[in-house]
Amino acid sequence: MPDLQRNLAENVRRLREAHNLSQQRMAELSGLPRPTWASLESGAANPTLNVLSKAATALQVSIEELVGTPRNEIQLIAAADVRERRRQDASLRPLVPEPLPGLEFSRMQIAAGGRMVGVPHTAGTREYLTCESGTVELVVAGQHWQLGEGDMLVFRGDQRHTYKNPDPQREAVAISVVCFAS
Repeated sequence: MPDLQRNLAENVRRLREAHNLSQQRMAELSGLPRPTWASLESGAANPTLNVLSKAATALQVSIEELVGTPRNEIQLIAAADVRERRRQDASLRPLVPEPLPGLEFSRMQIAAGGRMVGVPHTAGTREYLTCESGTVELVVAGQHWQLGEGDMLVFRGDQRHTYKNPDPQREAVAISVVCFAS
């Protein structure tokens, strides 16, 4: 059985079972005949996009999740396997191991006395910044904001912005959540 069919079969069965529903009930919810649903789960199907779309909608997932590599219920990602990005005087480490459509979660470490110029995102993007330790100064569209430990700031991420650590002795750490405009 080709990988896509195997992935589809495993994902459809696992997702249906996670909803605690029978094949008959999923067929009703999706508007597909029960034999069609059964063939999706057996790996015998070669479904059209329309069938995939109906199945994905009924299971409340994307088509990509239906045909993608099945996800384990539990997955350990070793720290050494997480790819950190360096930009100017900062490092950005993702907080989730896989892409989430429209969202980006990062832990930002800014060197003592360092700074990082943010890249303006698409129009309508919102950014949420929480200072975890130290002090983070954020300059957004010419306005200065200083965050201490636990402080949060919400701002339009489609504007010019710069992150600074005003403390010459201590690293600053912040959590950044970017919600991209659709």
